[in-house]
Amino acid sequence: MELVDKFCYLGDMLSVDGDAAATVEARIRIGWNKFRQMVPLLSNMDISLTMRAFAFSALTLMVGQQEGHLA
Repeated sequence: MELVDKFCYLGDMLSVDGDAAATVEARIRIGWNKFRQMVPLLSNMDISLTMRAFAFSALTLMVGQQEGHLA
């Protein structure tokens, strides 16, 4: 068995010392990656600003619920 300092378990980064920094960094990285995936939709001028704002709000709310920040 390999000895490691940190590993991903059920979506959370766990470290030997119990520090949450690895988890926070991983979640920030995932959030930015999801935002980058939305950029083509958010910058598409063929879609009305109202619809783009609605999509942004809905997707932001959905990510927040998945992360457990919103009830």
